[in-house]
Amino acid sequence: MLALRRRLLTPGLLRPVGFRALSTKPAPNVLDELDERGFVAATTSPELRSHLDSKTTVYAGVDPSASSLHVGNLLPLLGLLHFRARGHHALALRNALDKETLATNVAGITNQVNRFFERGIEYAKKRGYDPEATEKGYRVLNNHDWFKDMSFLDFLRDVGKYARVNTMLARESVKTRLDSDAGISFTEFSYQLLQAHDFNVLYRSEGCRVQLGGSDQWGNIVAGIDMIKRTRAADAAQAEAAARAAAAAEAEAAKAQEGGKKTKGKQAAAVKKEEEEKGVKKEEEPAFGITIPLLTTASGEKFGKSAGNAVWLDETRTSVSDFYQFFFRATDADVEKYLNVLTLLPPAEIKAVMAQHRSNPRSRHAQRTLAREVTELVHGPSGVAQAELLATILFAPSLRDLKSSQVLEIIESGASDPRFRRVHRKDLKGKPVTKLAVEYGLTKARSEAARIVSSKGMTLNGDVVNDPRREIRVQELIDGHIAVLRKGNRDAVVFYVDRDDL
Repeated sequence: MLALRRRLLTPGLLRPVGFRALSTKPAPNVLDELDERGFVAATTSPELRSHLDSKTTVYAGVDPSASSLHVGNLLPLLGLLHFRARGHHALALRNALDKETLATNVAGITNQVNRFFERGIEYAKKRGYDPEATEKGYRVLNNHDWFKDMSFLDFLRDVGKYARVNTMLARESVKTRLDSDAGISFTEFSYQLLQAHDFNVLYRSEGCRVQLGGSDQWGNIVAGIDMIKRTRAADAAQAEAAARAAAAAEAEAAKAQEGGKKTKGKQAAAVKKEEEEKGVKKEEEPAFGITIPLLTTASGEKFGKSAGNAVWLDETRTSVSDFYQFFFRATDADVEKYLNVLTLLPPAEIKAVMAQHRSNPRSRHAQRTLAREVTELVHGPSGVAQAELLATILFAPSLRDLKSSQVLEIIESGASDPRFRRVHRKDLKGKPVTKLAVEYGLTKARSEAARIVSSKGMTLNGDVVNDPRREIRVQELIDGHIAVLRKGNRDAVVFYVDRDDL
């Protein structure tokens, strides 16, 4: 492991672009809380904790392979949110090096990350955090900005010369791939240099001192710290050479005017000062890394899939209700871990939630708390209300207490859940439920809908549909406006019906 040394940024040398001067107000140490939650796999230096006693800047890469983030991307974002909620600055770095990815993904991902932090800060304030919101405190950057004009020769000259191939080969991730039948491509092998350059750029331009990443990123994070140290050493050597040259020129000038005795004394004092400064630098730490454990289910599966499909943060790809239900279905073996790493609930409150849950596991109190917390974090309080209303509609034994104002509020809030539909009475008139099932996505064909009806698998407002020709009648509407057409136990369409006769 690298022998890392703490360093304080030289005032005026590496000032964070776009940020005000960092506050030094004492705050609870974020590393202690992350450690208590099981959020930390490893750190690159024991000095990180003392570094985090003052405000700093931290970054994490967000590198989705699609136009939307999914729940598997929540961990690095939550890590950044923890730092931001404690008053530190957070940078989310988009890794998008090709034009096609830039054209299709970057704008959407940037908006999602910004929305995550906007909602996340409000969520954090409700749970006792004070992020000192005197400034935005987070930014979304793209490494294409500094790679787009860099040629391959530029990369070799400016980045490659600081890398050591034997060190790169010794990385565990590289050794594993080299020993495999598939081997490793040059692109994969050199990726650690790209990420190392990212850290170095952010260190110099943004004053970024900490990188956060998954356990599989350890080698890349350490490579970045090594890059920072090597480029700093090169800068220092260049500055020292320039200083010596200037001192020599000054000495020659002074010698010509004053003689040699005074000049020798000045030179000796300058050399002694330089040696003292070098001694200080040996104790300084330029940058740090934190890795997050891989989040898996109790059965060892990778977190973030539902029936083999990704659970997206974009509500047009995964409805808010399905998002909520994904977390509500967490197992008893997983739910405490998820509460610790995926929410900002205080650890003491999580213990109280688990104690109540264990007293009556059938109530699923812990799962409901998890679903509410993560849904509010990602989709806001209105998302929780929407998801829980649909859960009531889908799973409650009776729908008769449902209020039309609740459904209308969700529809008018701009929620994109296709299961909530506002229609006019004339849009339903003359259409049997089997046709409506196809038109609104419950089934793919009327024949499928008819088979479901014949097997008693379709209900209207909680009553079994026995006739495939049955229509929705005005007198059946709940609270004068609501009709719930349901297929099985989980799929439903909720209609708000506008009427001219009221």
